[in-house]
Amino acid sequence: MTNAVVAENLTKKFGEFTAVDRISVTVAEGEIFGFLGANGAGKTTAIRMLCGLLLPTSGKGEVNGFDIYRENDAIKNTIGYMSQKFSLYADLTAYENLWFYGSVYHLKPKKLKERIKEISEYLGLEGFIEEKTGPLPLGWRQRLALAAALLHRPKILFLDEPTGGVDPVFRRRFWELLYQLADQGTTLFVTTHYMDEAEFCKRISIMHRGQIIEMGEPSQLIDKYGKPDLQELFIDLIKEREQGA
Repeated sequence: MTNAVVAENLTKKFGEFTAVDRISVTVAEGEIFGFLGANGAGKTTAIRMLCGLLLPTSGKGEVNGFDIYRENDAIKNTIGYMSQKFSLYADLTAYENLWFYGSVYHLKPKKLKERIKEISEYLGLEGFIEEKTGPLPLGWRQRLALAAALLHRPKILFLDEPTGGVDPVFRRRFWELLYQLADQGTTLFVTTHYMDEAEFCKRISIMHRGQIIEMGEPSQLIDKYGKPDLQELFIDLIKEREQGA
């Protein structure tokens, strides 16, 4: 099986502060992989390095076969990225936002028009496609952001806290959409601090203070440590790491 993401001893320092500390991870094509950790654990910094948005201090990494140091432009053309903060334009309509993002990815007008129609139907956006983006409820804005990230049919989709602030019902529906994408062969790399979302992933890595302290399938990790659920496991692992620091 081909790997979509390979990172080896990936490190990012800001002055004396080490945000990401020698993490190594491999993600197979079509896998749903999760970075689980509290805010400030280094998840966003790690994902930004893999997306070609931030140069590492040291270590190695490849995404879709492209080197994260030398070929970050090629990486950007083959991935979709949905940030934890809504990044579309509030004063444009949903359609105008999608047209703008499709143009950035150099989709031809005829193809882009077809793709917007297709993705709008797939994600159920038809009801507000001509409405200004700013007044839309957060859940629908997040769905629109997902549509923008998918327009160019990326091989891998990076989602940084994609459901932060939305209600549990919408979160579950959002993950149903992600499962459909994975079934179609899209690799999903997700950061989250929600335990129920982490359980949707095939494998997770638990991050704390820039380091990966455990990795594996959620159910296997729960069995390994003899915990009743992932939340209990996460809390105990963080406590142990803090006490040993």
